Amino acid sequence: MEKEPITPQGLEKIKTELKERISVTRPKIVGAISEARAHGDLKENAEYHAAKEEQGHNERRIQEIETTIATANVVDVTKIKNDKKVIFGSTVILVDMENNETRKYKIVGKDEANAKEGLLFYKSPIALELVSKHTGDFVVVNTPAGEKNYEIIEIKYI
Repeated sequence: MEKEPITPQGLEKIKTELKERISVTRPKIVGAISEARAHGDLKENAEYHAAKEEQGHNERRIQEIETTIATANVVDVTKIKNDKKVIFGSTVILVDMENNETRKYKIVGKDEANAKEGLLFYKSPIALELVSKHTGDFVVVNTPAGEKNYEIIEIKYI
């Protein structure tokens, strides 16, 4: 399996999720299945089928997290040479050239990506354009809404 980069914070977050799913969610689902079984006929027992479906989702997510942890390549941006350019794990502050709005993004792995929180998957179009750029560089990103132009005003390694 190919190693996937992840930040130390991202690794801690998914380890916490794994622990929660194993120690809290799994027993809760098992209890719901037991309770639904007690209601009798399983063929027409919607609670039983819903609990079994939830169990399947939970077990799949547990497997996904375990695979992510097993294939994780933890990249601590505070401990690697950065040459003052955008790299995996760095935080980038941009100015949208169209409306002068400031945006802050951190380049992260797939399991920690959340665009609403400013966490960009390193293979996303904007992250791919940002990597290897320096403060003062201009970046053009093609989005479904059209071309966006940004200027990098600061790069942090936190």
